[in-house]
Amino acid sequence: METPNQTLLAPTPAQSTIALPSQSKMLQGSVLVLIQFDVCEEINLDSLRNIFGARRQEASFKHPAPGYVRFQRPPVVEQVEPLILESGERLDVQIKYYDYGVLSVVFELPFSGDWDTLVGLAGRWVWDTDFASFAQKIVKQKIERARPALVKLYDTWLHEDYFVFHVRDIAGNPSAAELLATQGGRIAQIVRGENMPLSEGEQAEIMQSKISYYPNDLAVISWNGAFLYDSTAGAETVIQLLEYANSQLLEFRHYDELLTRELASVYDFMDHGSGIWARWRTARRASRLHTVLLDVDELTERADNAIKFLSDMFSARLYKVAASKIGVTDYKDLVNQKVHTAEELYRFMIDQFHQSRAFVLELMVVIILIIDLIWLFKGRTPV
Repeated sequence: METPNQTLLAPTPAQSTIALPSQSKMLQGSVLVLIQFDVCEEINLDSLRNIFGARRQEASFKHPAPGYVRFQRPPVVEQVEPLILESGERLDVQIKYYDYGVLSVVFELPFSGDWDTLVGLAGRWVWDTDFASFAQKIVKQKIERARPALVKLYDTWLHEDYFVFHVRDIAGNPSAAELLATQGGRIAQIVRGENMPLSEGEQAEIMQSKISYYPNDLAVISWNGAFLYDSTAGAETVIQLLEYANSQLLEFRHYDELLTRELASVYDFMDHGSGIWARWRTARRASRLHTVLLDVDELTERADNAIKFLSDMFSARLYKVAASKIGVTDYKDLVNQKVHTAEELYRFMIDQFHQSRAFVLELMVVIILIIDLIWLFKGRTPV
């Protein structure tokens, strides 16, 4: 496979590598960039696995859980050739295909260094590196091969990006409480991709979303990024849930735009559709609106139930925090409001149609009666 073109500004000497001398390597871990695209209405995963020979990804959980705690339709995972930036940084690349039409490109860079190294890397990657363009080139290449497995490919793609800063090892093995006490300010900077220290109020707002399961693990989740202090296996749970939450955000954004366009079309129809005969056409327009509502309900249910937390309460709680911070809850509320509005419009349009139909039927009855009366009186008129 061809590697996408890498077009970044020439790095400064300090950016050419992020590894520091061994005595300064206080932190070991990796940075993940999640770029997701909503490309189609549905992906046939079985067909896709046959095309790519890719593997299925099962859910990972913080502690042992029964077998029925799982992805309802596990995404298909494919390893892609590494991406090498002009800075010399070599990123491992993975792409995941979700059955509800979302493709997730994951860039991963191992790192080692001190806290200032990680703060600088976060600021540079969050704001100065266009990972979306790299991911889009990869997705376009994959779409051509995957096309037989895609249902209703979209002309334009919505996308979301998210950064995960995973620290696997810290010198001294501090607990989560100790880490927050000594490095809380830097963690807040890393999560937001800021090079300058944040205010105490902003730090406090960010730390409202911290969550831990064991004394020595920590997740701090924000709208655009997350900081994880955990083992590789432990962090996998959080990373999967963050990726899933972002894919849901993408889907609800799509539903929001779809309903916005449909409602605008209905309002325009009603504004220009006055008159008894125009009302007669509302049945067909209402039927189209109802079809859209059914599609939204089906797709929303599929995305909402893609993963099950039937017994893993920590994963469920972590997902709730992530969904709230990332914006899934807000967009879901917007979609629900528009669905409610669309349902009311549908009922109103059906009522208008029934009134029009009743009027026409009554008019026909009156005309028939008038004709009968005319013939009746005509028949009694003297010759």
